[in-house]
This record gives sequence, structure tokens and C-alpha cells, in this order.
Amino acid sequence: MTRKFIDCREIPSEMNCTVAISADSEKELLEAAVQHAVAVHGHRDSAELRDMIKGAFKDGNPR
Repeated sequence: MTRKFIDCREIPSEMNCTVAISADSEKELLEAAVQHAVAVHGHRDSAELRDMIKGAFKDGNPR
């Protein structure tokens, strides 16, 4: 199984967030990333948000 990650530095934001989240499963990563997007960035949990987040997943570990 390949580890997956998402890195906020690759997604433009006004707060210049530097958080990167990684997990062994896409499901676990998606839930953590959605929680971060809602709590820190003020997004609303929606199907569109989840699709956008899933589209930013990468294989491996953040640098």
C-alpha cells in the first residue's frame, strides 16, 4: 500500500497554511483533510469540497 498525502502549501490560501497530512488509506486521509479544511480554513463539508480534496492527493510523503 502506498502512503498518500495532501499539502496545504500547494493550495493557494490567504493564510499561507503550511500543514501537510498523510495517511495509509485514502479514507483516513480524506476525513483528516476535511476536518482541517472545515476547522482551519472555514470551508463547509460538502461533496464538492471532498472531491477537490481527493483530487489533490499525492502518493508518498510530504517534503
